[in-house]
Amino acid sequence: MELLDAHLIPAVDGVAFGLLLFVVAAGLSLAFGTAGVLNLSHGTLYAIGAYTGAELSDGTWGGLALGLAAGTAAACVAGAGLSAATAPLARRGHLAQALLTFGLALIGGDLLIQFFGADELPVRVPEALDSSVTLLGHRYPAYRLCFIVMAVLLAAFGTWVLTRTRMGAAVRAAADDPQMLAATGHSPRAVHTGVLAAAGALAGAAGVLGAPIIGPGPGTSENVLMLSLVVVVLGGLRSLWATFFAAIAVGEVQTLGVSVAPELAPYLLFAAMAAVLVLRSRFAEPAGAGAGHGSEAPGPDPVARLRGLLAGRQAGRAAEGPLPGGNRSVWPARLPGRAAWWQAAPLLVLLVVLISLPALLDAYSISLAGSALALGLLAVSVTVLTGYAGLPTLGQTAPFAVGAYATANLADAGWTMGPVQLVLSALAAAVFAAVVGPAVIRARGTTVLMITLAIGELTGAVVNQLKSVTGGADGLVGFPATQALWGGEGMLEESELYNYALVVAVVAVALTLLVLRSPAGKLLTGTRGAEARMRASGHPVGRYLLVAHICAGALAGVGGSLMVTVQQYLSPADVGFEIAAFALLAVVIGGTTSVIGALLGAGLIVATRDWVAGSWPGHGPLLLGVLFVATVYVLPRGLAGLRGGSGGGPSSDAHRPPDQPPPAPTPSPAGKVSP
Repeated sequence: MELLDAHLIPAVDGVAFGLLLFVVAAGLSLAFGTAGVLNLSHGTLYAIGAYTGAELSDGTWGGLALGLAAGTAAACVAGAGLSAATAPLARRGHLAQALLTFGLALIGGDLLIQFFGADELPVRVPEALDSSVTLLGHRYPAYRLCFIVMAVLLAAFGTWVLTRTRMGAAVRAAADDPQMLAATGHSPRAVHTGVLAAAGALAGAAGVLGAPIIGPGPGTSENVLMLSLVVVVLGGLRSLWATFFAAIAVGEVQTLGVSVAPELAPYLLFAAMAAVLVLRSRFAEPAGAGAGHGSEAPGPDPVARLRGLLAGRQAGRAAEGPLPGGNRSVWPARLPGRAAWWQAAPLLVLLVVLISLPALLDAYSISLAGSALALGLLAVSVTVLTGYAGLPTLGQTAPFAVGAYATANLADAGWTMGPVQLVLSALAAAVFAAVVGPAVIRARGTTVLMITLAIGELTGAVVNQLKSVTGGADGLVGFPATQALWGGEGMLEESELYNYALVVAVVAVALTLLVLRSPAGKLLTGTRGAEARMRASGHPVGRYLLVAHICAGALAGVGGSLMVTVQQYLSPADVGFEIAAFALLAVVIGGTTSVIGALLGAGLIVATRDWVAGSWPGHGPLLLGVLFVATVYVLPRGLAGLRGGSGGGPSSDAHRPPDQPPPAPTPSPAGKVSP
């Protein structure tokens, strides 16, 4: 009985917190499930309501009502604006939406801080609610009990609107059959705008009412977005009541879980999220049963698109010796011709520019360039998975973190030789990728994004908890500097560190390009563009994807090792969600199958965040947001589209939307690629 009493208040807090998440997640579920918009700015809509409500709160009922009306209206207008902003991206898939909405979230977050200040705002509720009541012998805040009642009524009202009204029928039709909806005289576009406006209104209302629970301040929007994503994944997109119970479960884990099992609470949410997604992907229709798995809807036959292109490339390869088991060699049998050298010209120009940077820049800028190379390798590993294997990922910071912490701990133990650090860090990251790979490679599309996001967040929880290895929230610093070669001295000068990073990056990128341009790379491309044919021809598609996942993990591990060497310190923020998002967005900026584009995208992000923002302190997120939004509209095919080629993949890739499958070779039995 005493144990029950001790956990009663946390349990009731969990209900209140879960209901708050339900109101927010209901809007996110509407935006994604009905309007088809992957809205990474949904947490910012909550923050708009929270800041507005806090600013207008004065401890009276009138102030609460005014704040609720103003916050809901402001977020509703922002949601309608989001509908207009995403309308041109209707055929470009969820990666472009992620880039746009993440950019809008950065812009909105910066503007909110500039307008309301960087400190968490106090929230004053009416005096009647700013007290406590007796609940089963315990004192409990009256406002939270009132919020529980309001959230339950809102859940019931929302379910009634969706299931019993003509408006709800139109919303359901917009999700299931927009053509039929248009035939009945309703405008799918108007319904789309209304759904996103309603989703914004829900988030804004939740922000106003939830401000006393999750107050407005730095980090609020990201925290709310993450928890809402977990709720939507656990509850699905089809039922508000499923979302309701999932939100209650998440709320209990966040409050009662911390009280009962504090050592496990940081892992429970994202572990449950990953488990649900993996189980769904296991019991769903087998991957590859339809067209290519890299897109949301079937598109033109990728085999037919590349048949003529590959005919010329494959004609001269008959003399290549087969590998054991009948597979062709992954190495080119001839030296590259004039066309290949012309295609490599941008890479050579980029290399010349990178080599000359130490003579042109100051020490701080050179240090930023080294960090950009490390982030660039992370982005290239995302390119391998997203652009070639069709596995869009938000979790590559997990092997990146493994490589980074491996290098820091090796240096602290006296293993300061750079080549040794790189090899061991890459090996550790590859082992990690091999362990989590089976959970990733079965899923496709947005499900992969969510699984990898869960893996990244679980890794972040381990980083914060395993203080003996990672230093926890304080990170690691003070370990010996890396030696470029055996017997040398530790590198301390920025120019030395940059040159070391450049050599490592050039070797890693060269090996990546060599493999991606080989028949092995074409087989990997085929698993995305024509998976059903590949499977029918006897190709072990799962094995191809697992190998790609392991190799990409090793490459990310090298990037993590390089980051530690250049920075000489390591903190959880260096391997968190924001870096994962930056890596994916760097790939979209550069072109999803462009290795060079990924490097340039990473360079643009680092230069904007740390160099350009230096002239306007405190506005780095705003500048990054503008960069992302401008890229979506001005460069729909990424930087690679400017030259009519991908720079790192098939030349036709620059002319397709980011979420459409890349051209695939015609699969044939026995592991061969034939024209």
